[in-house]
Amino acid sequence: MSTKRARMVTVAAAGTLTLATIISVAGVTLSTGAAAAGTTNAFLTSVDAKAAAVQTSYTGGGASSAQEAIILSKTRAAEAVHQQQAAVEKDAAAKAAKAKADAAKAAKARAAANAAVKARAAAATPSGTPQQIAQQMLGHYGWSGGQFSCLSPLWEHESNWNVNAQNSSSGAYGIPQALPGSQMATAGGDWQTNAATQIKWGLTYIQDRYGSPCGAWGHEQSAGWY
Repeated sequence: MSTKRARMVTVAAAGTLTLATIISVAGVTLSTGAAAAGTTNAFLTSVDAKAAAVQTSYTGGGASSAQEAIILSKTRAAEAVHQQQAAVEKDAAAKAAKAKADAAKAAKARAAANAAVKARAAAATPSGTPQQIAQQMLGHYGWSGGQFSCLSPLWEHESNWNVNAQNSSSGAYGIPQALPGSQMATAGGDWQTNAATQIKWGLTYIQDRYGSPCGAWGHEQSAGWY
């Protein structure tokens, strides 16, 4: 065998080994990115066919054919990695977009829930005259509307249902004549001027001490205070 022929065989053999090795590596790389399927697989199939056709010409084409096959196999591997990376980035972008959309949806749901809670709270806040407010609150304490027949004269006697009523001798204050008036702060910071806050405190006091407005009114009638 001539020296030139020997070199050609050596190059062809080396080319075959290199091609097989690179195709193997490319195959392993692709196996980790199977989600990239469609376009990548079509491209690889095309290049594989061309590389196989070139490889069959090694013995007749010499060193140039071997070099061409090596270049094709390297191109195949590089392009496969590139397309796989593009697919991974696309998938990551899609997941990020979905996460952002989910977060926005959750935030909107929380805002709607908070708005609903505020609306219910506003609707539950009684309004009207002090007497009307008290009538609306009776049910919150488990009392029937009939209890107002006792509550009305009780606070009429104590303060004439006046939020600013103050006993000059004892210092008792407000509609329920709390003593001292500052203890009504447990029902709200606006205890000095808000009838609903004063009534809420007064009804809680009556429930804890007398059980009901009629119980408090009975004590008021017998003792002169409650």
